[in-house]
Formats: sequence, C-alpha cells, structure tokens
Amino acid sequence: MALSTEEEESLESLKRWWRESGRSIAIGIAAVALVYFGWQAWQGSQTRSAAAASAVYDQLSQLMVTQPGETVPETDREPAQALVATLKSEHAGSVYALYGALFGARLAVEADDLAMAEQELQWLLDNTRNGFFASTDETLVRLARLRLGRVLLANDEPDRALSVVSGVEASALAAEFDELRGDIYLAQGSREQALAAYESAMAAAAGNPVLQMKLTELQGSL
Repeated sequence: MALSTEEEESLESLKRWWRESGRSIAIGIAAVALVYFGWQAWQGSQTRSAAAASAVYDQLSQLMVTQPGETVPETDREPAQALVATLKSEHAGSVYALYGALFGARLAVEADDLAMAEQELQWLLDNTRNGFFASTDETLVRLARLRLGRVLLANDEPDRALSVVSGVEASALAAEFDELRGDIYLAQGSREQALAAYESAMAAAAGNPVLQMKLTELQGSL
C-alpha cells in the first residue's frame, strides 16, 4: 500500500533518527548488558570466594577449640598458623580473615610472642570495613582493641595501651575495658585513677573475684 506524503516523511524522520541515534543506543544497551552480566559474575565470584574462606575458617576453628584454660596443642599450632596466613593472604577482604587474625593473636600470646600478637591484632584493626555495603561488627573491633591493649600492657607499654583503649564505647565489654584501664593507670603510677576505673568495672560486673582482689588491695594501699 502506497504511503501518503506525511507517512513517508514520518518514516524518513524515523530512519534518520535511527541512523543518528541508533549507534549510541546500541552502545548504551551493550554497556547496560555488560554492567549487568559483570555484576552477576562478580556476585558469583564473591559467593565462591566466601565459600572458600568459610571452609578454611572451619578448619581453623576446629584446631582452635580447646577446654577453658587450655592452650592449642603443639601438634595443631603450625597447621593453625598456616590457615591464618591463608585467610589473610587469599581472603583478606572477608570477615573470616579478621577472625583468623584474632586466632593468630591467640596463638602468638600462647607462644609468648607479644610482637606477633600485636601485629595480628593491628592487621585486624587496619582491615576493618566501615561502608554502606559492608561494615565490620563493632563488637569484633572493640574486642580486638581490648586484646591489643592487654598485649601492649603485658609488653610494658602502658602509654600505648591507654591510647588504644581510650574513648572506646563498649557497653557489652564495659567492665573489661574499665578493668584494663585500671591496670594501665596502676602501671603508670596513677593510683587514684586506677581506683576509679576498678570501681567502675565492679559496678558493671559484680562478682569478679580477681577484680575484687585488685580493688581491695588498692584501697588498702591508699
């Protein structure tokens, strides 16, 4: 059927628009498809990586399970350290690596290697996330700071220990942080501040016999 003059003009206009815009539209569609399939591939890669990290962490946690007060058996120490290293090198962006570093610090403390324990805990703190899509659990961060403070104090560095735990808001670990601050103040010779910190710790965690002993001894010496 023959087209009218107006229809022919409309058709030519459409063809001209397609010739002028079709290439950019095609490129846009291709770009959207690339982003979509790239996102899908990235998600798949992340899922596989998380599964691999989880498998390594499961092996590590099995080696680290001990009875209260016991250390990791000597035969398990080297395999555990190797698994910690694997998590940090191959899965550094995962939460499993952060918990692996926490285990690594424990292994180091049990081996009386305070320098290595400090390195492990500092690695954890340096690799936490604070973003819209991923954010490290604040409890884990506070626990790492608490343990780093203890390591530094044990290594006779009370000033650095105090800087690590200062300003930390830790409701769930309030008693532990206050007790540690008391230990640090006592090591610095600030007995009044130590007493206040111990009293604050006792108010948050009544029934701690070790803390009660520290408080009683300090009260008796003032």
